[in-house]
Amino acid sequence: MTAQKDKKTATSSQDGDGKWLDAFYDPVANLYTFTQCMCFGDIHADGELKLVVAHLGTSSKDMKLKVFKGGNLMTENTLIDLPTGVVSFYMDQNMPRTPAIAVASGPHIFVYKNMRPYFKFTLPVLEVNAVEEDLWRQAREEKIDIGVLHEMIEELRQQGIELTPRSIKFLTLDPREMEAFAQIHKYGTLKRQTVITCIATLNKSMAEDDAISCLVIGTEANLIYVLDPEAFTILATMRVPSVPVFMSVNGLFDVEFRIIVTCRNGTIYTLKRGMDSVSSGIELNSQPLAMSRVGKHMIVGCMDNTLRSYTTKGKKHWSIKLQSDITAVGVMDHKQQGFKATVIGLADKTVCIYRDKFLINKFTTPDVVKAILFGRFGREDGSLVMVMKGGGLLVKILKRTATFEDKGIQKGGPPSVQTLKLDVPKKTKLFVDQTIREREHGIVMHRQFMHDLQRLRLNAAKSYAESLMKSENPISNSHTEPLKLNAVVNGIGPTFKLKINLQNTSQSDPVIDMCIGFSYESSLYNIHRKHILCPMLVPGVMYTFETLVDCISDKGISDTIKVFVLKRDKSIPLISANINMPVSEPALVA
Repeated sequence: MTAQKDKKTATSSQDGDGKWLDAFYDPVANLYTFTQCMCFGDIHADGELKLVVAHLGTSSKDMKLKVFKGGNLMTENTLIDLPTGVVSFYMDQNMPRTPAIAVASGPHIFVYKNMRPYFKFTLPVLEVNAVEEDLWRQAREEKIDIGVLHEMIEELRQQGIELTPRSIKFLTLDPREMEAFAQIHKYGTLKRQTVITCIATLNKSMAEDDAISCLVIGTEANLIYVLDPEAFTILATMRVPSVPVFMSVNGLFDVEFRIIVTCRNGTIYTLKRGMDSVSSGIELNSQPLAMSRVGKHMIVGCMDNTLRSYTTKGKKHWSIKLQSDITAVGVMDHKQQGFKATVIGLADKTVCIYRDKFLINKFTTPDVVKAILFGRFGREDGSLVMVMKGGGLLVKILKRTATFEDKGIQKGGPPSVQTLKLDVPKKTKLFVDQTIREREHGIVMHRQFMHDLQRLRLNAAKSYAESLMKSENPISNSHTEPLKLNAVVNGIGPTFKLKINLQNTSQSDPVIDMCIGFSYESSLYNIHRKHILCPMLVPGVMYTFETLVDCISDKGISDTIKVFVLKRDKSIPLISANINMPVSEPALVA
């Protein structure tokens, strides 16, 4: 026996940095599990944490709940259904403080206290479709035959209606077996029961490690339940658009909490206190394999061999390409050193440790890692437990003198020169004096600023009102004659051509009895058509009026010509425009 134990512990994996001690390795432990089916717990309240593993067996039989102390198997309990998650939580304030173990298996949660069965919680029964229930009632009363029953249930399935297990089983049977199946089951009560897909814990009112915790479970019916740890009643129910597969929970149920859910549709959703459902989330380019939370970021491993980081608000932080397929993801939270990182198991028998996107440690294992868990095991705080693809159990212990540094191990990323401090010039005396002045006279400066701002607004309002009164805008503000005016000057002089574009901006009403007039300096200019009558202006049509302007001055100066659009029998123009005339070229002498 001693020789066999020596053989187990002598098997070591390659560790280039020498930061890990090989504590135990059993290649024939015969374990088949995943990361979410492993946890540590002080189940006997003796200060020595044990490893609790939900063994999946052959997926149909031999499912067991195993407890390991060190490398030895202490106890095992038989499970009646396939386990999907194991957590350790405190459900009361009794002394000594002994945690309970909750195992999610099928539609049930089995709670163990001192590794003895304590309580079984069953998910509430879901509502059965009324049409499906009516079909089985008619079959029971022999109002329809088996062929019609099969045809109608198949039509319900094609419509996307969630069926009960009885109807699903009925559709899969051979036509010769349907009659016997219906005769046996049609008299029973029709039920639709969902199953648990993931489980986590949420502290209820205090943030201590041994505080009372609520159970958070995700189901195949797209529902998230929060359970009371004492009465095992449902405290909150939330709905997500798809089936949840991974969950990360933080906060306090009585104060504020956040549940991050990765669903089967490749989307990450965030649920908060008071929410009943969620519709939008973070869409991933590839299906997620695992999710963990490190600090304020979510680390997601995807099937395209990428490791991605997202903020809780959905912003992508970084993404790196790994050398092989991801097989397991865990969180390395070493509280004594204040160190948090992500542990990744790869298909090439490599375990990588990343802090943010930098590779800080790497070692190989005897087999591919399928489940990984870091925490306090026994009395060692830095224990790393790994379950191999072949069923082996490997335990490593982090050396107390080990330190992790990202000394350029990770290729890429920002260059090292970005970490150099810039030579920022010192603050000048003028800057310091200005800062002191603003600090001492801040109220006076703010009042002066607000006074000038209000004066500016008043002047702008006066100018705008004056322009409206004098009709100096190129667009009319009249509701009966909505017009738009535009004027263009062509030529270099001394004779110019003045083009006036006039448009009726009304939707359907024409404008009549309009004329165009000019105001100019008669000593500088002479306009051939001083008064232009406008025809009826049809809505939406641009009308162009032209006239010649002669510059009769030889002083080389220019002035402004004002164009007015007037209504017959009215002295106030509707709209006006100012034309800045260019300086005229001198007349050529023949």
